[in-house]
Amino acid sequence: MTFEIAFVLTILAAAVVCFATERLPVDLVALAVLSALLASRLLTPEEAISGFSNPATVTVATMFVLSAGLARTGAVALLGRRLAAAGRFGLLPTLLALMALTGAVSAFINNTAAVAIFLPIVLGLSRETGISASKLLIPLSFSSLFGGSCTLIGTSTNILVSSIAERHGLAPFGMFELAPLGLVLFAAGGLYLLTVGVRLLPDRRSGADLAQSYGMGDYVTEVLVLPGSPSVGRPLRESPLVRDLDLDVLQIEREGRPAEVPGAATILAAGDLLRVRCDVEKIRRAEAQEGIALKAGLKWRDEDLQAAAAALLEVVVTPGSALEGKTIKEAGFRQLYGGTALAIRQRGELMRERLGTTRLHAGDVLLVEVRRDRIAPLKRIPDFVIVSEIDREEPRRGKLALALAIVAGVVITATVGLLPIVGSAILGSVLLVLTRCITLDEAYHAIEWRVVFLLGGILPLGIALETSGAARLLTSWLVGSIGAWGPVALVSVFYLLTSLLTETMSNNATAALLAPIAITTAAALDVDPRPFLMAVTFAASASFMTPVGYQTNTLIYGPGHYRFTDFLRVGTPLNLLFWLLATLLIPRIWSF
Repeated sequence: MTFEIAFVLTILAAAVVCFATERLPVDLVALAVLSALLASRLLTPEEAISGFSNPATVTVATMFVLSAGLARTGAVALLGRRLAAAGRFGLLPTLLALMALTGAVSAFINNTAAVAIFLPIVLGLSRETGISASKLLIPLSFSSLFGGSCTLIGTSTNILVSSIAERHGLAPFGMFELAPLGLVLFAAGGLYLLTVGVRLLPDRRSGADLAQSYGMGDYVTEVLVLPGSPSVGRPLRESPLVRDLDLDVLQIEREGRPAEVPGAATILAAGDLLRVRCDVEKIRRAEAQEGIALKAGLKWRDEDLQAAAAALLEVVVTPGSALEGKTIKEAGFRQLYGGTALAIRQRGELMRERLGTTRLHAGDVLLVEVRRDRIAPLKRIPDFVIVSEIDREEPRRGKLALALAIVAGVVITATVGLLPIVGSAILGSVLLVLTRCITLDEAYHAIEWRVVFLLGGILPLGIALETSGAARLLTSWLVGSIGAWGPVALVSVFYLLTSLLTETMSNNATAALLAPIAITTAAALDVDPRPFLMAVTFAASASFMTPVGYQTNTLIYGPGHYRFTDFLRVGTPLNLLFWLLATLLIPRIWSF
């Protein structure tokens, strides 16, 4: 144990803890790791920045653009609407169609993008058919993971491990090399969800409209501002009514004119009819003091809460959002997004009070009333996904065939070896912009820069593990402890270890850390490293037991009204099934 090895292992342990606890953004952790290794001179400057020029990092960035090109031309949404036909035949046919469609799409575009597009479609299908969305959204997320495991470009981890293999002088993964095992796991996972999983899924979210679903009846009401009220003549932000009762004014009807969405500087006048969000009992107790009269007995529905100038939306905070860790007040939500949060569903709990002081997390769902003229800009903001079915921007359907041809060209040229995947992906992205399937601004916005910086920062840690000797030390321990059972046992251990780590930390970080160790372990046993790399690759996408292990699980956590235990109950048997199948089949498909 040298000082260099001890230092690198300490950095590794600290990174794993930070990734798992998520107290710091994952990209910041990766850059901090990179800085520590550079400052300690365990890496040269060229090695330290090599992660940003790595083919995996560049390819992953371009795959976001390709996915956005298909989404912007309406290809994915067009397929999603075909689900409505299956919905007429009941739950099982709907699940089968949903999983087949999502899996097929996710094999060729980014999983998170596919789920984000399908989310509002599935929720709309739930309302139309009466099938609980809680029965549909976990299968939506899981099937995107199934499909992503079938091709090289299905997930960023596949591309990442292939790049690490190539850096070590091994052949990169073929476009469809993962398909034999990926299709078996897809079939097994689909069969499990259709037979066992469907019985374990909760029946929690009904097809009720948003106002009813969020129980807004006791938290939205109308009050009349009486002459002599201390709030008369004051702007909203300074009025005692808002300050004392911690309420949000959603709309104002003045002198019989249609309700309007007010701003913080709107001056209140006697006779104003205010539609407000607040505990009705709190308003009732303060009527005399605040100079208001409560209009009681109202039963709110979506159409009641929406004025001509406003709409009611359900939005999900995305992983990596600028809203994570902030309160609504700290984020300046109303000023920044032009909307008022009416309720928050956070980790299974529905909150309708003290919203301004509640810290937001990825996967939280917000019920928001927003000005209609702000909806279009909101769609392009990556901080959240709008899951309500609203009038969306008209896709560029005239470019649909062209976008499909370009993405097909990327797949074909990489498959037959005309260009490496990084080259074909760059060429495809440029062609999408040049042919106006997607604008340059849309291409830049499509790239998840947090993932890019995560890869750029964490890949050099793999280099440090090898150059310091830490990888050899860990390999010696693994081979000494389990090597006597043979390489199959070690493949099984790598799959299990990767699967457990990816439930609590970034799947890309897990793959980047374990893939080099898998290669050195194979070298120590003098066997082909392919089976070990495949164990890491497949397990990194097998995140079924927690809502935070993979971005798609996080996205459907709130909209499905799930609890953490729902993922444990449904996902644990699935993880065990995949572990068993991978242990049995990986050595048969990729021999030692």
